[in-house]
Amino acid sequence: MTKTNELDMLHGPLVGKILKFAMPFAASSILQQLFISLDVAVVGRFASSEALAAVGANTFLINLMINFFVGISIGASVVIANYIGHHDNQRIRKAVNTTAALSLISGVVLLFVGLLVARPVLALMSTPANVIDDAVLYLRIYILGAPCFMVYNFGASILRSKGDTKRPLYILLIAGVINTVLNFVLVIGFHMSVAGVGIATDIANLFCASVIVWLLSCESDPFRLRPRHITIYKSELKRILQIGLPAGLQGMVFSLSNIFVQSAINGFGSAAVAGSSVAQMFEAYCYFLLGSFSGAAVTFVGQNYGAGQMARCKRIYWICLTGGMVVCIIANALFMVFADDVLSLFTTDSQVICYAKIRMETVLVFQWIAAIYDVTSSTLRGFGHSLEPALFTIFGTCVLRLLWVFYIFPIFSGYKQLMIVYPASWLLTDVLLSTFFLYTVRRLSRA
Repeated sequence: MTKTNELDMLHGPLVGKILKFAMPFAASSILQQLFISLDVAVVGRFASSEALAAVGANTFLINLMINFFVGISIGASVVIANYIGHHDNQRIRKAVNTTAALSLISGVVLLFVGLLVARPVLALMSTPANVIDDAVLYLRIYILGAPCFMVYNFGASILRSKGDTKRPLYILLIAGVINTVLNFVLVIGFHMSVAGVGIATDIANLFCASVIVWLLSCESDPFRLRPRHITIYKSELKRILQIGLPAGLQGMVFSLSNIFVQSAINGFGSAAVAGSSVAQMFEAYCYFLLGSFSGAAVTFVGQNYGAGQMARCKRIYWICLTGGMVVCIIANALFMVFADDVLSLFTTDSQVICYAKIRMETVLVFQWIAAIYDVTSSTLRGFGHSLEPALFTIFGTCVLRLLWVFYIFPIFSGYKQLMIVYPASWLLTDVLLSTFFLYTVRRLSRA
């Protein structure tokens, strides 16, 4: 049974295998985003626009807190993939146990930090007064599920390192049903508003964590998880952090820059906050489609680079880049064509819809540009280069957004002018990372 869930990334044609990896990966990420979308849709239609804004105001802050640890899980996946390429079962076993220990530590740290900073940070972000109490309540309830969220994500990274993207998807399919049912019961039946959707998400995350732990405990060696063997091996921790820390810091700084943009959005009022949060969800769905090819790039390159197959790594990059751009363009176009229909699922407020459409017309239609730097960063991490893409992304994306908010936005202060920062920062990051990528590939090919 275990073998049927593995994917041979080192031999044979690549396109079919990359699609076989990427599509369940995309579906899994989309289902995780669906938890948040369901929260937003249910409170938007069955509670109030203020409740909708309260949930939406937390999007970037939640991302800021979890992205650091998600980045570390990427490091774990790359390290395990490299060991698979080397056929080093002993080190795979150590990396799996180290990854499990990191998931527990990450979850506990995230829980305490989230509870501590909820109100101060939301206040610092200029969250509207009629929204902040509900926003704090939602965040504190949501963060109670952080340990479960971390256990699932680190566990899924272990399975994905060997090509198993289907079982994480199956887990999330069931969790999505649980989340949906509980949303309607708690919000419509018990009128719990933002508290109800937060509790529903926590219960769904608990289910995901429980099942992923059970699956790993049933795996054959060297991937089997035995609770009594969970410990941190220093050599594996060092390798995981060498790749994971820069990725995590990149994610944190990336989210931090978005928090400054969100603070500027908050100045337009609760309708702008709600409209932006709805449009941002569509961007998230499209990003997860292109991100699935980034995930394929880091794993396929990780294994093939570990096996010394540089020519195959280059083919993987171009396949993943093309696939990521194509699926993103198609998804962006579909959301734009059916904008009125999809927006009506979340709100009937005309002001909220107006702000959402402005963001879609300014940001969503250009999102395919982000595929270039995203796939390129992932490929570099597969080569073991994690610090450089992190630095280039921080400079190209984050620094530009901060400069835009503090120096350009005060001069051109419209909502649409604020949104232009997204495609502008993607373009700059594309140029920086593509240049470094070409240099790196040439150097590695001569080695």
